[in-house]
Order: sequence, then C-alpha cells, then structure tokens
Amino acid sequence: MLTLPPLKFDARGLIPAVVQDAHTLQVLMVAYMNEEALKRTLETGEAHFWSRSREELWHKGATSGNIQKVVEIRVDCDADTLLLLVEPAGPACHTGNTSCFYRRFPSLEFAPWPPPNPSLR
Repeated sequence: MLTLPPLKFDARGLIPAVVQDAHTLQVLMVAYMNEEALKRTLETGEAHFWSRSREELWHKGATSGNIQKVVEIRVDCDADTLLLLVEPAGPACHTGNTSCFYRRFPSLEFAPWPPPNPSLR
C-alpha cells in the first residue's frame, strides 16, 4: 500500500493541483485531488483528479484521449498545493484549447502562447 507524504488537504479532503507542461512549462489547468486521486496518479503515472462538480474521481483523458503522463510532482512550501509536471497527449481544456488559461483578463480576449513579451511574466 502506498503511503503519502504529509500534505495539508482542506476540510473537504482536497488539495489544489496546478498542472504544467513538463517541456514548455505552460500552465495547462488547475484541478483538485483527494487522497484517492493522488494515489491513483502515483500508481498509474497518469493524472487523476477529484471532480468537485460531479463529486467523483476523474482520470484526465479517459474519454477524450488527452491523457496527461506525469513526469514529476512537486509540493509547495506549505504542503497545501501540488504542481504536476506532465506530458499531455492533447489539449488540457474541455474547449479544445491547449491550456485552460487561454483568455487574457480583463478583456477576456484570446491570449497567445507564449506571451509576446516574456518580461511581463
């Protein structure tokens, strides 16, 4: 049985997971994991999350084919957020965009990747 490192899950048993492309470093999405999702991710090497809206375990790409192969998992200094570095098999966003962060705030226009001026990052 897999033993997890000490992590700070919230009152609902969830921890945020930022998902980043391991090669381009583009942030693809933010999702939540519970203990079971994290264990399944570690066991399979593919990203699993907890769907807050459907209240069920979710294997990213199970229906779309856009599986995310996990290369590395990092934990932040407070142990309350995870960073998953992945190799995506396709778009991360349900809209078909590479990243869920494809709109620029406040105008919400399409934002190209990489940003045109890297010094603004």
